[in-house]
Amino acid sequence: MAGQLSPDEKLQLITRNLQEVLGEEKLKQVLQEREVKVYWGTATTGKPHIAYFVPMSKIADFLKAGCEVTILFADLHAFLDNMKAPWELLELRVKYYEQVIKAMLESIGVPLDKLKFVKGTDFQLSREYTLDVYRLSSMVTEHDAKKAGAEVVKQVDHPLLSGLLYPGLQALDEEYLKCDAQFGGVDQRKIFTLAEKYLPSLGYAKRSHLMNRMVPGLTGAKMSSSEEESKIDLLDSAGDVKKKLKRAFCEPGNIENNGVLSFVQYVVFPLRGEFSIKRDPKWGGDKTYTVFEELEKDFAAESVHPGDLKASVEVSLNQLLDPIRKKFESPELRKLSNTAYPSKTTAAGKAAKAGGGGGDDDDLSPSRVDIRVGRIISVEKHPDADSLYLEKIDVGEAEPRTVVSGLVAFVSQEELQDRLVLVLCNLKPQKMRGIESQAMLLCASIEGEPRRVEPLNPPEGSSPGDRVFVEGYETGKPDERLNPKKKVWEKVQADLKISDECVAQWKDNQLMTKLGQITCKTLKGGNIS
Repeated sequence: MAGQLSPDEKLQLITRNLQEVLGEEKLKQVLQEREVKVYWGTATTGKPHIAYFVPMSKIADFLKAGCEVTILFADLHAFLDNMKAPWELLELRVKYYEQVIKAMLESIGVPLDKLKFVKGTDFQLSREYTLDVYRLSSMVTEHDAKKAGAEVVKQVDHPLLSGLLYPGLQALDEEYLKCDAQFGGVDQRKIFTLAEKYLPSLGYAKRSHLMNRMVPGLTGAKMSSSEEESKIDLLDSAGDVKKKLKRAFCEPGNIENNGVLSFVQYVVFPLRGEFSIKRDPKWGGDKTYTVFEELEKDFAAESVHPGDLKASVEVSLNQLLDPIRKKFESPELRKLSNTAYPSKTTAAGKAAKAGGGGGDDDDLSPSRVDIRVGRIISVEKHPDADSLYLEKIDVGEAEPRTVVSGLVAFVSQEELQDRLVLVLCNLKPQKMRGIESQAMLLCASIEGEPRRVEPLNPPEGSSPGDRVFVEGYETGKPDERLNPKKKVWEKVQADLKISDECVAQWKDNQLMTKLGQITCKTLKGGNIS
């Protein structure tokens, strides 16, 4: 196919669905003379998840355009990034990544014989490369190195020197892999601009850079290997996929930060060219979309229900994952998976016996979450979204907070007026269709046809500002502002539920105020979000 394409057609394939391209004119010049050489690198840290299908689908585009593609398993980078991969596990992680990435490519029909696979330490420990690291470190300031890695390297209070080396090494890889362009997520933009700034100072050519959008995770934020609730693993069972999709953030009519919808846009459509919604005839019957924008428009207009979207994505996702699961049924690959990613349970148990204690359990204390009783003062329609409303809620502060939600789809505007509710107050404010939501209204919900949602009920006699706590965690102090990267709320929320007695609980401990327990009206066994 590539031999039949013009340079302009090849460029269109190379750049479609990307968020940004730096150095496009250079690519045009190369395409007039020969095929483009592209490299994509992945640090071998946590287990790859379904968001990796986004770069895989672009690699398929590159190959269709005739590109020479190199995939780098960046094992040394994995170690430098705050030791995300222990040195003794580097070789095993590389082997796991190679097997699972190849399985992903095979599942979407990409021929492996057209790809080149390289391990970072095969060339990054050479005399020449090491000398270039020293040369580069004599030019790059600490400020530039830290800034370049801010979106990629794990940020801690006392950063290690290794994290400052990471961006420079990634820049040098462009020269040592002899590529015309480096491909990566838009979160790597600052590393790419560092490469453009400093490689010419070493006498090396400035490369082009191709940047994918970052796909939201199941919680609405970036999908991350280290955040269990944000992702679906490539080896998750069909049952786990169903369970995680059921809990995924997919608010009716909301097309922003919607990981389920984004998966359709950036994986299903580029690979399949269409997407089918399966639903009961009484709700409109099956419908096949050949243009993503039509699906997005229907979802925004609430012609497509989140439950139908999730169920249809589940089918497409399992079709992609089935060949990968089958490959990893072999005893050899099961052993590789278990040894490359040993269970944390044993290590945690040893630490506890040794008097370590604390750790993740302290991190996940529900007392860090600032939930208060609020009173809805007013309810107004969102000026730019039919399905969203603005609630002014008194949470015991000098000024009421504005909350953007879709609760009016389930509870009438009149019922909400002057009602006591539960409000999560220490999330980072987020714009919803142009208006900043300064808190989150907490509700009980049960997915299904139809989806059912109810506000949570504080005990009788409650007042705006009353603190809500988990039984047994009364004395902890909430964070002033939850760090979105730490996903504290998402981790706490994963264990929030409604009991069979309609009482709100966290890990079987009751949610309470000083006056009694938090309840809902009817949704036994529901989730809280």
